Amino acid sequence: MKKYPKIVYWSATVLICVMMLFSSYSYLVNPDMDQAFTHLGFPDFFRIELAIAKMIGALLLLIRTKGWIKEWVYAGFSFTFISASLAHFMAGDPVGAWVAPLLFLGVLMLSYILFKRLHDQNFSL
Repeated sequence: MKKYPKIVYWSATVLICVMMLFSSYSYLVNPDMDQAFTHLGFPDFFRIELAIAKMIGALLLLIRTKGWIKEWVYAGFSFTFISASLAHFMAGDPVGAWVAPLLFLGVLMLSYILFKRLHDQNFSL
């Protein structure tokens, strides 16, 4: 009976990971990203740091790990989406720029809830 939750869990998780890997790649090779980070008020080294953290996090979500490591990845990605939304909002960017991270936060929450349900028998909402 766990077939459909597993499919939804992996779909949401892979979507988050693909998005994180794509944004990491873009941060590193797209010259416009330097200007975007400057526009948001972040130093250039933060772009590189965030790209590396997103790559590591995406890989850790996809592999089987034990203990608290996935919890930290989910928390880190949550902070990233909330911070991105706030940064775009405070910079006066269009609505789509600050709503999109919140939509991905919803997908991340779905992934986390299903991860906990599938792997922790004592978990309930």
